[in-house]
Amino acid sequence: MALVDIVMPRMGESIHEATILEWNKQPGDHVEEDETICLTQTDKVDSEIPSHVEGTLKEILFPEGEVVAVGTVIARIDVEGAEGEQATPTTANVAPVETKAPAVTSTATTTATPSTAGSNGNVAVVQPVAAAADVSVATRFYSPLVKSIAKTEQISMTELEALAGSGANGRVTKKDILGYLQNRSSAPTSNGKTAVSTKPASKQSASSFSGSGDVEIIEMDRMRKLIADHMVRSKQTSPHVTSFVEADVTNLVNWRNKVKGEYQQKYGEKITFTPLFVEAVVKAIKDFPLVNVSVDGDKIIKKNFINIGIATALPSGNLIVPVIKNAEFMNLHGLAKSANDLIDRARKNKLKPDDIQNGTFTVTNVGTFGNLSGTPIINQPQVAILATGAIKKKPAVLETEYGDVIAVRQMMMMSLSYDHRVVDGFLGGSFLRKVADYLEQFDDTQTI
Repeated sequence: MALVDIVMPRMGESIHEATILEWNKQPGDHVEEDETICLTQTDKVDSEIPSHVEGTLKEILFPEGEVVAVGTVIARIDVEGAEGEQATPTTANVAPVETKAPAVTSTATTTATPSTAGSNGNVAVVQPVAAAADVSVATRFYSPLVKSIAKTEQISMTELEALAGSGANGRVTKKDILGYLQNRSSAPTSNGKTAVSTKPASKQSASSFSGSGDVEIIEMDRMRKLIADHMVRSKQTSPHVTSFVEADVTNLVNWRNKVKGEYQQKYGEKITFTPLFVEAVVKAIKDFPLVNVSVDGDKIIKKNFINIGIATALPSGNLIVPVIKNAEFMNLHGLAKSANDLIDRARKNKLKPDDIQNGTFTVTNVGTFGNLSGTPIINQPQVAILATGAIKKKPAVLETEYGDVIAVRQMMMMSLSYDHRVVDGFLGGSFLRKVADYLEQFDDTQTI
């Protein structure tokens, strides 16, 4: 018999680790080729990990709930082969495992460009600055995700080394570092190191509600916990400012009502307002590219590609944001086809991990729920998010060659939340106004 290693595969360009949710097979079970052996989760997407060989599951190396780096061996399977040989398959999707953090030998260095580019890696670094390096040496492994969060939140290596980890061999997990950020506090200990508390800040527990018994305690599911962590971290990271504008979208509404039947007959799918909004956003980003950026310490990372996230409500009540990649190269039909596909797969829980990665700007349609407007929270590491409200008929003043007249028009409120560290009121307000202008100037005579 020969042992074959099953490794945690790379499931997207920016995916560095995944959580093992459930083992479908146990040691001693027979495994068919391409049969699922475990279920993993990256961000909010669940993925099945199949076996590429047939044999008997010999060993499981990580328990359920463990966060595992890409490229790490997670299980071993006995297969028919040469006696005593160990066969380790090589695949293009597997990244090498980082086993030790390098020691820092200098006291100062120039900050390197981060490797969080989108699908084409087309980014520009604005205002590079010199930064002092952390001279502390790591004594244990830290995943790329943990190190990325630590860098963004300016957590020193000393703090990381003092943080008690709940992972294997005391490893610090994403949950540990996010919990630390929520309750960041420190106190000196007898050995001179920093003792870090990761206990919840709130001391309120279920027993606090035992007075009348007229309450129900609901445990958050995995996705809701991830959303909660993401929202809290966004508010802690970015000073949010929200601007509002009202747009006359009568031409857009009339055009969609006129062509929606023909469009569905021709292309076999619906034309919704979402691609129309995305098209206007893409045009406005080309006019104001500094809205399409992210922040890394004192640097602004300008993305020369446009990946639009679409906030999508799921049947469970949770929210996920699939991403239309390279939207700047798509026409209206391409945007509609991509949006429909992503939204449909999101609601059927069939998204791939890479489908929700590398967004540069997000659009959320709160009008779907009948809301006139909203103040959305920025989807980190982006710096802006647009909310479109419900479209309502209203009396409006129109300027004509014969003078001003009052007419019934289709009006919609839009709001833009932006990161005031890098987007000032002039840029944010001008961008929002430009999106409204493109919607108001929509050509209702165009053909599909």
